[in-house]
Amino acid sequence: MTSEQKTRIRELRQNGVSYTTIAEMISLNRETIKSYCRRVGMCTPKGDICRNCGVHLIQNPKARKKVFCSSECRLAWWQKNPYPSLNNAKYTHICPHCGKAFARYNSGATYCSHAWYIAERFGGGNHAET
Repeated sequence: MTSEQKTRIRELRQNGVSYTTIAEMISLNRETIKSYCRRVGMCTPKGDICRNCGVHLIQNPKARKKVFCSSECRLAWWQKNPYPSLNNAKYTHICPHCGKAFARYNSGATYCSHAWYIAERFGGGNHAET
């Protein structure tokens, strides 16, 4: 690795560029860049920086690792990054009682409503859907 490459790696890492992107730009192996950054002390573990604002976190060795510096940062980060699986974890089912198609986040759902479940299980007759 040349001194020009080392300088370029330092510049890119300080600007927040990933190891993979740097490797593609400089035509070196990703692991080579990662190990170089570790050797010169440019790598900071993810758990030591607040995900939202980037403030250095002081970890308590006897407690769970901190990810955010405050409740405000945690709430702000979750507002910007909503839970990803809620948008694409819907399962489509067909109710065996009424034949209607419905979507649920739960893959084990069988009936479109609780009323139809009760009607099927206990033989309650023809109930209107609630």
